Amino acid sequence: MPPCLVRPSLLFLVGPAAAGKMTVGMEVCRLTGMRLLHNHMTIDLVQPFFHFGTPAFYRLVEHFRTAIVEEVASSDLPGIVFTYVWAFDEPGEAEIVQGYARPFASRGLPIRFVELQADQSERLRRNRTALRLEHKRPKRDLEWSDADLLQMDRDYQLSAPPALRERPNWLLVDNTHLTAEQAAQRIVEHLELPLTPRAREQGATGRGRSETRLRPQC
Repeated sequence: MPPCLVRPSLLFLVGPAAAGKMTVGMEVCRLTGMRLLHNHMTIDLVQPFFHFGTPAFYRLVEHFRTAIVEEVASSDLPGIVFTYVWAFDEPGEAEIVQGYARPFASRGLPIRFVELQADQSERLRRNRTALRLEHKRPKRDLEWSDADLLQMDRDYQLSAPPALRERPNWLLVDNTHLTAEQAAQRIVEHLELPLTPRAREQGATGRGRSETRLRPQC
């Protein structure tokens, strides 16, 4: 019997700053074997060379993200989880997201969107968690990071319009009161994402309840 062909999928995790995209993405990847590309992986790579916001900075960040997505789309990996702060009222943002999705769309591969939303007070708390500060160097300036979160909330529409939320490949999750693992479990079940053999053996979560409650979202 021939082996099953792997069809990698692309999962966008979108939402405002500190909604839990990276941490939930880690849990989704643990359950499914997908790979995580959170936005600071490319931002922090480029920033030592070119200042944030410069043309060279944007070119390199887009190049690395696009190249990684392209390679995953043509690989035998289960797929990629791509986190992104989508400013829905900004012209050109939809085209940017479509550009990142193009390697999957051109191959007819699955593309899904999960929008994470959480109360601002909870996001300000998560903005200071150890895991977030470990993986996102610029956030270690806590005064600036809190102010930046509040400024983005004022300046941009960070919740999806109804037209997007009504799409069949769009899932909205309010994870204000969910652990990262609970949110990931909801995503995996709703989207019917294949589990790794280990996750299937251990049951959906694969971790003790006490550890789940202690894991912060970022």
